[in-house]
Amino acid sequence: MDQLEKVDKLRERANVSYEEAKEALEASNWDLLDAMVYLEKHGKAEPPEQETASSASQETPQYVSVKEKVEEQEKESSEGLLTKLAKICKVLFRMSKENSFCVNRHDKELIRIPAWVLILALLFAWKIVLPAVVIALFFDCRYSFSGKDDLSPANKAMDKASEFAGKVKSEFESR
Repeated sequence: MDQLEKVDKLRERANVSYEEAKEALEASNWDLLDAMVYLEKHGKAEPPEQETASSASQETPQYVSVKEKVEEQEKESSEGLLTKLAKICKVLFRMSKENSFCVNRHDKELIRIPAWVLILALLFAWKIVLPAVVIALFFDCRYSFSGKDDLSPANKAMDKASEFAGKVKSEFESR
């Protein structure tokens, strides 16, 4: 390899000018490796990044300020919470339009109202509605939901509440 080829090769590898490459080669007796070391020592070329080989996967930890990390997590959790809440409200709204709340006494239907009416009543008049619902349980009223959706878990809970009220009533009467 002639001198011009060595200068070209060193210039490309070290990303230096022709003049700097020639100077480094002359200072190192035209040896490419020594010329590269010369350039690195004089700060004209950056040494290659040190690489290590390993069979284990290693991730280098990223150092982030605690404040930034906390802000990021708060943002993610609030977005996640709002999204989840919106989905729940959407499902509840759809279910409340398509299903009804029924009040029965002695196998006779007394009232059938859309579930959204019950929800609004509970939201705005819970101090009246909840005690009335509980008291009605002691007068043999039974509650259930009916409609398009599978409401068996809600109906099971209503049955358990009715059974509990029946037990309390029978215990009270036996005294």
